Amino acid sequence: MNIKITGKDLKATDAIKDYVEKKVERLVKYFGEEFEVTLTIKCEKNEQIADVFVNNDGDTYKAVTAHRDLYAAIDKDIDILEGQIRKIKTKREKQNREDSIKQKEIINMGPTHEIENEVIKTLYYEAKPMSIEDAILKLQEKPQDIFYTFVNVDTNKVNVVFKLKNTKNYGIVEPE
Repeated sequence: MNIKITGKDLKATDAIKDYVEKKVERLVKYFGEEFEVTLTIKCEKNEQIADVFVNNDGDTYKAVTAHRDLYAAIDKDIDILEGQIRKIKTKREKQNREDSIKQKEIINMGPTHEIENEVIKTLYYEAKPMSIEDAILKLQEKPQDIFYTFVNVDTNKVNVVFKLKNTKNYGIVEPE
């Protein structure tokens, strides 16, 4: 951990340096000991401004806070940085988890030759007796589906209603 403190219109006292080191220790759990912190403190009107940059392996985090009390501004900056770091860390862990699942799926697919003329997926459904109009309404409820299977109340036979490509119309499959 490398901490650099500069002051503009304010002197970086030993008390401020000790306080910053103590507060920056909270970030060690995210990065270990390998990160850099740059703190710039300045005074504008009645407010103390703490400007904190954290660099770790090419990632940069920044927080700027103005407060009447410099120590409160530093506390707020550390809280902001910790939130940013947690957010990025969680996002990366989620992405790594999804990537590993994708890799696992590719590995589980086995050889790259294509399977032909075999049933590779089976869907089970309950075919309820209904009219063609009701079946169309059921199909419209699920925009991701392209067909809906049902028992036609008029003929007591299994029918399939399906969406026609590039139109807002439907087709129906009936047994002879």
